Amino acid sequence: MGIADQFKDKAQDLADQAKQKAGQGRDEAQERGSKGRDRNSDQQQHGSDASTGLRDRAQDPTDQARERFDR
Repeated sequence: MGIADQFKDKAQDLADQAKQKAGQGRDEAQERGSKGRDRNSDQQQHGSDASTGLRDRAQDPTDQARERFDR
């Protein structure tokens, strides 16, 4: 085996390692992305409850003002 063959083998080994690491990184990114989507859906559910509470609290003073005006 000559020096050129050794370099070709080493280059092929490095290329294979790079492909493996790229695949692992892609898998990890997909996993993080799915966790982020789950977290966002949980926050959206809680957020809708919170916005309803804010809307109710904002509505109360309006209703009170209307009642005073109607008297």
